[in-house]
Amino acid sequence: MTPGLIKMWIALSSIAFMFIAVLSIYLSRYKIRNGVLKFIVSAAAYVFMISAGLLMVFVVFSGPVSK
Repeated sequence: MTPGLIKMWIALSSIAFMFIAVLSIYLSRYKIRNGVLKFIVSAAAYVFMISAGLLMVFVVFSGPVSK
């Protein structure tokens, strides 16, 4: 795979991580009543959001790719 294609997949996985994080935060705040499970889902959501942010920083600051 070319470097540009690899960066595209990294960016798409970051978008998927953000979607999972938003869905998990919604579930933990409004649907889950158990305190321990609520904390676990919320912590996982924040891990997904932080990793998505780091991946996006990597994609943006790694610069353009050449042919």
